[in-house]
Amino acid sequence: MTNPIYVALDTPDLSRAQAMARTVAPHVGGFKLGLEFFMAQGPAGVRAMADLGRPIFLDVKLHDIPNTVAGALRSLAPLDLAIVNVHAAGGRAMMEAARAAVRPETRVIAVTVLTSLDESDLRDCGVADVPAGQVARLAALTRAAGLDGVVCSAHEVGALHAAWADGLFVVPGIRPAGSEIGDQKRVMTPRQALD
Repeated sequence: MTNPIYVALDTPDLSRAQAMARTVAPHVGGFKLGLEFFMAQGPAGVRAMADLGRPIFLDVKLHDIPNTVAGALRSLAPLDLAIVNVHAAGGRAMMEAARAAVRPETRVIAVTVLTSLDESDLRDCGVADVPAGQVARLAALTRAAGLDGVVCSAHEVGALHAAWADGLFVVPGIRPAGSEIGDQKRVMTPRQALD
């Protein structure tokens, strides 16, 4: 089995990202580059990270009208990404456009409910459900749209995997026991998440 661990290189600094990547490369399956990195370094930075020999997950969480998302993803095609993501809340047509816009080998996943949100935050956004309910609903929509999987917290991944056995589940909000959780609300330890 391929190593399922992608390390988040959450820095806008290319040299720092490369140094971190070289340190962890023997132990991980790939690198996750976020929006902050992409805005600072652009496609050239992504290429420089790919040169280190691990697959790249570009975590840009696109959410716009279908044509705009499709166009953005076509613009990213030369980067030969392993994984890229959109927001499931963008709707089925947007997700279908995203799937159609990328190379067949690029896996497209959809963010369900950010791990920085809890039930109170969802209510503030007009969602009258607990995170697990909203995640399940958006995951079903994502699957129906033909995407490869979802981003969800470790709290929901077990139930989603039972319903979508061949789905790809990206699980952020992973923190070692006793560490700072920052702006995350729905977190687990690495061992809990893998279990």
